[in-house]
Amino acid sequence: MKSSIILLSLLVLAFTSHSAAAKKHPLDSLDSLSASEINHVRKLVLKSKLGLHKNISFQYVALEAPEKETVYEWKYGSSSLPPRKATVIARIPGETHQILVDITSKEVVYDEVYHGFGYPIFTSEEQVKAYELPMEYPPFIKSIRTRGLDMKSVVCNTFSVGWFGEKKQGKRVINVLCFYTNGTVNIYARPIEGITVVVDLDQMKITGYIDRTKVPVPKAQGTDYRESTQKPPFGPKTNPISIEQPEGPSFKVHGHMVEWANWKFHVGFDLKAGPVISTADVYDPEKRRFRSVMYRAFISELFVPYMDPSEEWYYKTYFDNGEFGLGLSSVSLQPLNDCPRHAHYMDAIYAGANGKPVVKENVFCIFERYAGDVSWRHTETGIPDLVVTEVRPEVSLVVRMVATVGNYDYILDWEFKKNGAIRGNVGLSGILEYKATSYTHLDQIQKKNEDIYGNLLAENTIGTFHDHFLTFYLDMDVDGIENSFVKAMIKRKDVTNGKSPRKSYWTVEKMVAKTEDDAKIQFDLKKPADLLVINPNKKSKVGQDIAYRLATGSIAKSLLSLDDYPQIRATFTNNQVWVSRYNRTEQWAGGDYMDQSHGDDTLAVWTNKNRDIENKDIVLWYTMGIHHIPYQEDFPMMPTLSEGFELKPTNFFERNPILKLESMNASSLPKCKKAS
Repeated sequence: MKSSIILLSLLVLAFTSHSAAAKKHPLDSLDSLSASEINHVRKLVLKSKLGLHKNISFQYVALEAPEKETVYEWKYGSSSLPPRKATVIARIPGETHQILVDITSKEVVYDEVYHGFGYPIFTSEEQVKAYELPMEYPPFIKSIRTRGLDMKSVVCNTFSVGWFGEKKQGKRVINVLCFYTNGTVNIYARPIEGITVVVDLDQMKITGYIDRTKVPVPKAQGTDYRESTQKPPFGPKTNPISIEQPEGPSFKVHGHMVEWANWKFHVGFDLKAGPVISTADVYDPEKRRFRSVMYRAFISELFVPYMDPSEEWYYKTYFDNGEFGLGLSSVSLQPLNDCPRHAHYMDAIYAGANGKPVVKENVFCIFERYAGDVSWRHTETGIPDLVVTEVRPEVSLVVRMVATVGNYDYILDWEFKKNGAIRGNVGLSGILEYKATSYTHLDQIQKKNEDIYGNLLAENTIGTFHDHFLTFYLDMDVDGIENSFVKAMIKRKDVTNGKSPRKSYWTVEKMVAKTEDDAKIQFDLKKPADLLVINPNKKSKVGQDIAYRLATGSIAKSLLSLDDYPQIRATFTNNQVWVSRYNRTEQWAGGDYMDQSHGDDTLAVWTNKNRDIENKDIVLWYTMGIHHIPYQEDFPMMPTLSEGFELKPTNFFERNPILKLESMNASSLPKCKKAS
């Protein structure tokens, strides 16, 4: 389910730090617009011809990405700032406008009507208006009363309609489905199955209504997840826990520039992507300087297709970034529960559908993580009369944001490690998208031999099978802009010369991808390989390629047929890894206009150009997939399911960069009294 009940209108543009003492770093102005700039952009658009329309809506506003070379020149000492321009996607009934505003010269550079397939991201204002319409719609009220339900306990949400082969662009519509509270706040556990309301967003009126089937609304009992509603027996109890930092956190935040241990990087925010990490540099103790690792990284698209082809569910194939926005769906974090003590919080400034800035508090937290893990260790007992034990604790830095996209909560972490690795991690929690059914026991389903497209989790409640495919945009600049992509393939060799009792072994054969086609990878356990982004212009002291490698997480591939319409829109998931030639306009794997898109502006389309990528500025794209089979433990609230990947230094350093880490010293810790 895709529209959370959000009252703020959100178009992501800028941040304010929650710490009044924080200094604004020059890089902040590269990733975002200030509140005054948001107002300035709004005024310029409203003064243009487009501003004559009363029903203009600002769907997406962002700083136009500056040229990378200009950013690096500024970063390394140039006093001249990159030009300040804003990209605006605005909507009037029947038209989508692409607008470029020059903030410096105070003029609208161009205003073009978009004639391609697809529509821009939904605003939260129009979603709220859409799901309120059924409450005054007589046929809907009649359907609710026919089911014996109380209208006062009915709430609704919005769902994108997708695209299923229509040759012409359909109207900009959204589906509205409804739920029943009456004894619980877990609305998703009590779907009112069979009623679909279609709303035209341009006219903001109901243009379609269907009441097909009547199945029981699942019971409220046992579905409420609030602590105050829980009754004995309770779960296992543990004593309170907190990680103390007697001398305070080790990281520093200047505006949105973060410095910690051997890292410095910038934290940004985007309406579609949510967290954006840019200009990440790591300190090399041997070379005594910072070296570039990653220019920009974020989640480009999140594809969530459900596996129920029935009339009520077939269209539930969501693209969370482009349709609903991970940034748009961000929520305020709860101290001590979402984030530990000593976390640093950041607020966000958005521009609403009216173009005015809106503030949301505590969207990000930054904290140091220590969970008793070991960074490295060894105990040596092989030396006579000597036992050597050396252990170092694993402490890392985490940047976290949570996006609640309807029923699902995505816990988005970027974690930086002292060994030079960067981990991207996603935790899935929240509530499943349940389907109401007349079945109360598995025996009933088995007797009818019916495919219910999921698992029966409780009486009258099906957890529908579905996938999560997260496509990451990883613009790696490994010790410089010009990089290459290398597959270090592990291959078996047979021993045929009779010089060894062994019959086989494996070795590594490297292949440099010359073009974008060469770099398209579908994972195969029978063909293992390390995937490297190397700098071919630099070598280690012993002649190795300086590189970072992609250590992948969960391996899952879409099982939909290639000609299935949701998969046509999601062709960027056909391969788990792609490499493209850098183009600052190619950021969104599914295209700029995801709602009702036809799949004609995707990563797969761009890479059909088969551009040269050897020793060029390149972008690594990685899709992490999860096939989700719901089980009873996922009801009524899903325990967090985490998956991630790492970008690991590979011959980047001359030796272990954390060899000289200091061990933990008990004398530096706070003195605690022994518990009675």
